[in-house]
Amino acid sequence: MSSDPQINQEDSLRVSVLSEALPYIQRFAGRRVVVKYGGAAMVRADLRDAVYRDLALLASVGVQPVVVHGGGPEINQWLNRLAIEPQFRDGLRVTCADTMDVVEMVLVGRVNKQIVNGLHRVGGRAVGLCGSDGALVLARRFGDGSHGLVGDVAAVNPAVLQPLLAAGYIPVISSVAADADGQAHNINADTVAGELAAALQAEKLILLTDTPGILRDKDDPASLIRQLSLSEARQLIADRVVQGGMTPKTECCIRALAQGVAAGHIVDGRVPHALLLEVFTDAGIGTMVTGSQRTLR
Repeated sequence: MSSDPQINQEDSLRVSVLSEALPYIQRFAGRRVVVKYGGAAMVRADLRDAVYRDLALLASVGVQPVVVHGGGPEINQWLNRLAIEPQFRDGLRVTCADTMDVVEMVLVGRVNKQIVNGLHRVGGRAVGLCGSDGALVLARRFGDGSHGLVGDVAAVNPAVLQPLLAAGYIPVISSVAADADGQAHNINADTVAGELAAALQAEKLILLTDTPGILRDKDDPASLIRQLSLSEARQLIADRVVQGGMTPKTECCIRALAQGVAAGHIVDGRVPHALLLEVFTDAGIGTMVTGSQRTLR
């Protein structure tokens, strides 16, 4: 009779996957990855748990994740409860003073803490912040002011995050920040994520979306463009291959890369464990934008 122990195939596969991930773990240990968290990955319970586990795992193997989140659907729910009609212009939420109160309450007081608690539940260590904390993000009025209290990023103070990252905490940041006069503003979470990634000189900026990535044909998921150079991304916008809601996400990646971020990724957050698939595999699952063409994700 053979003395070899019985090997469970699932255990064997799990160990094999971990072994194959080793080069990526070694490469990204100590590097910063900024993740914009939103869309279906925030709404669906199964996807929420997968994102929390991915973030906790990244932190546990030495990567330094930073999370920036929105919370549009829950904001709309509370506006409806309070009989305040949600309004949008040019894809941005028109934010009057009453709407700003709701945005701040929901993003800072509810959604942020839900994410922090979710990370704690799976063994992560997280600290919840908004852009106003420690003057992490300084806001300025967006455009001509016709969107109300919608803001843009005037400056970022990454020193606020340094001790948290050094101690192994995951900063979880809501996209509310005050201007120089102390007035809170509602800032697009993609914009905050991109500017934070640049200020932190992050290795990667990852935007979790509800699309497979950048498509050559917006109606054909099989036309996914897996990798783009910075110049190619700009050209796709000029040619209107990239349009609609994908335009600001692509522009966010372009701005971050122009300021020193190594790579920007637009990833389908509807796929379980999308973060790990994008970071720890060669092929990835979304679109990667880099300063110049390269094959290693």
